[in-house]
Amino acid sequence: MNWQQALGRIEDLEDAAFDGALLSAMEARADLIRHRPITFSTPTFKEYDAGDLKGCGKNSFPAFSITGSACALNCDHCQTKILEPMIPTLHPEDLDRKVRDLIMLQNLQGFLLSGGSNRHNEIRYERFYPVLEKLKRDFPRLRIAIHTALTDEPAARRMEAAGIDTAMMDVIGADETIRDVYHLDRPVADFESTLAALCATNMQVSPHIVIGLHYGRILGEQRALDMVARHKTHALVLVVIMPFYAKPGTFVEPDVHEVGRIFLSARETLSDRDVLLGCARPGGMHKRLTDAYAVMAGLDGIAFPAEGAAQVARAIGRSYEQQHSCCSVKVDPVTGRAAVATCAA
Repeated sequence: MNWQQALGRIEDLEDAAFDGALLSAMEARADLIRHRPITFSTPTFKEYDAGDLKGCGKNSFPAFSITGSACALNCDHCQTKILEPMIPTLHPEDLDRKVRDLIMLQNLQGFLLSGGSNRHNEIRYERFYPVLEKLKRDFPRLRIAIHTALTDEPAARRMEAAGIDTAMMDVIGADETIRDVYHLDRPVADFESTLAALCATNMQVSPHIVIGLHYGRILGEQRALDMVARHKTHALVLVVIMPFYAKPGTFVEPDVHEVGRIFLSARETLSDRDVLLGCARPGGMHKRLTDAYAVMAGLDGIAFPAEGAAQVARAIGRSYEQQHSCCSVKVDPVTGRAAVATCAA
């Protein structure tokens, strides 16, 4: 039975229209990906239930924003809405108190620290670092991930010294996108220099590439993949633009088959490291197709997988596991050290 036939037996994908040529290209590489287990990540950023996979009701891996929902850039694709579901911690003492409360009351295992950037695409975390140092000293197994925005090597070293485990940043491969979507007067080279600065530390570096960031068009994604390939990152996280965050009429959903082709290119370009599908992507059938392509392209993890994703993995012979943490924080299969919490029985 070929993959097209196998997909036809999955109820959640019975109305899905796959690209036949793309499926054939993915199936031709089946022997290269079957040995790669896939992780389905369900952190506690939101409620989740997708049949075979369940969310966790505890705050095992929440996201905090040091600016609340405020961001000076107000980028066209986001308009600060991505920050709104995060827990606001405007002052260092707020972060310290909330993290300690969650550790004591809900077995917090780790968290994501984020926030809105200034007009230079920088996030001013400095006053929070003493709190992070104390938290890591008191709770050594606590795992901390951070959205770095643009930075330099001294600032990256300061993040490392504060005890941050995983650093994440957006990598953009087109100057037009930086200018038009981000409203930012900085070149592509600044994004690569930030990536180099982060990779000069001992933090796990997991950059993000937003597919379709240029108003839903594919522009600069391959250049961004090549930039990531030049540096020793821990992983790459791919996400797909979600037009409903933007002003009506400014964005379109990226063609889902083009998204699948980028997944395949990412797997081939970065065969030596994990490639993950992060939280953000359009919903509905677009998401089901996206996630099926991610499984078949050989991506190593999917956050909040769509209905049918686990069945696709079974159909093509890939093993899978579930973890309740940010997809950028991987579980060590030997030590189990990571920001992971299992749901109570």
